[in-house]
Amino acid sequence: MRLRVLLPVFAPPILALAGCASPQGPAPVAEAPPPAAMAAASPARAVVPPPPPPPVSIAPLTASGDMVFDAWAADFQTRALAAGIAPNVLAREMAGLSPNPRVASLDTQQPEFSKPVSEYIKGVISPQRIATGQRKRAATPALGAIESRFGVPSDILLGVWAMESAYGELQGDFDIVRAFATLAAQGRRRGFAETELIAALKIIQSGEQPRSRLKGSWAGAMGQTQFIPSMYLSTAVDMDGDGRRDIWNSSADSLASAANLLMRAGWVRGQSWAREVTAPPGFDFSLTEGPRETPRWWAERGVARADGRGWSAADSTAQAQLIAPAGAGGPVFLLFPNHFALRQYNNSLAYALGVGLLADRLAGGPGLMRPWPQEIPLPLVDRMTAQRALMALGFDTGGADGVVGLKTRAALRTWQKARGVTADGYLSTDMVRRLKAEAERLSPTN
Repeated sequence: MRLRVLLPVFAPPILALAGCASPQGPAPVAEAPPPAAMAAASPARAVVPPPPPPPVSIAPLTASGDMVFDAWAADFQTRALAAGIAPNVLAREMAGLSPNPRVASLDTQQPEFSKPVSEYIKGVISPQRIATGQRKRAATPALGAIESRFGVPSDILLGVWAMESAYGELQGDFDIVRAFATLAAQGRRRGFAETELIAALKIIQSGEQPRSRLKGSWAGAMGQTQFIPSMYLSTAVDMDGDGRRDIWNSSADSLASAANLLMRAGWVRGQSWAREVTAPPGFDFSLTEGPRETPRWWAERGVARADGRGWSAADSTAQAQLIAPAGAGGPVFLLFPNHFALRQYNNSLAYALGVGLLADRLAGGPGLMRPWPQEIPLPLVDRMTAQRALMALGFDTGGADGVVGLKTRAALRTWQKARGVTADGYLSTDMVRRLKAEAERLSPTN
């Protein structure tokens, strides 16, 4: 599809004529004739607007040979121009673009096995990663100024840095413009991908960063702290004062940008991100991932800090949520608002736990009081089977996609409580077996 861009038509300027003063006094003012008489008396002096300029056409943006991709690119022109992308910038950056098959494949992959949270955390908090983080702290003098300015502890920022790019070592080498164009053309997340593609084009158009610098993950996250383009535009910080927000090469800019994101997400200065706690025998685990109450409220139900210490003044008034990520047999935590600020960075419980627990170890903490249990990875078919069984039994999981998210865990807790089972929402192989058996027993075909 060709897009025609019409150049604006400008009206000619109106000249104001000033009368000259005469020694004889002002000249008499003649009565103006009616408009019709003027037109009849001097038709040659009528103002005729000039014709509009011819439209300027933009050639099709892409000719990749992929009909779906090229059709999307042609349609995308209108939205990009309306968002303020200059025609020459759009044509230049989209010229010769084709979909990236690696991005397309990675976007549709569903892992066969779900990695248990214990395995994930153990991979995050390795002795090597702790040692590297402590060396990075000593080698990054800007951390103190960043913590003072934004209120986010240096160890939390080191945890984010480690999780996002292995302290800047693994930033990704995907062309961000091509990655987002591929995701947009696929259509699964078109609105998000187009928004981020336009943001990337705005970065290029501003001159702050060239296209060659915009490298990152297949999903479009860039630099040492993995910002998507819209977040870069709104939140990135020039901490080293060189006039550019360089999250690829400047650790100061990268960490300050991460701190600014967390501060804007609601990070509370001086408050914990979470604390490991214990629950008494017979505790009602259906309260997990539920109410947010003060530590005193939880103490009235037998919940106490695992290390036996009291609560700080900042923590004692905070609204905290209880979680048991590996079930009632694993470590239990009270999550403070700062945990949910971390979730604004990456909305994953395991991710936020990983950052926080790594930060605790970087700060010299002893680790968890209660060890993680031995967990068995669940194959995709088991996760989907459990979801289908819950739905067949009247418990809404929001679908059977194999992703054991908040809605699936809530449905499982409700089912567990109704069956007199510890209602921790933890999907084990035993829970899959019980759910499948009950659903089959109640099936009308049996």
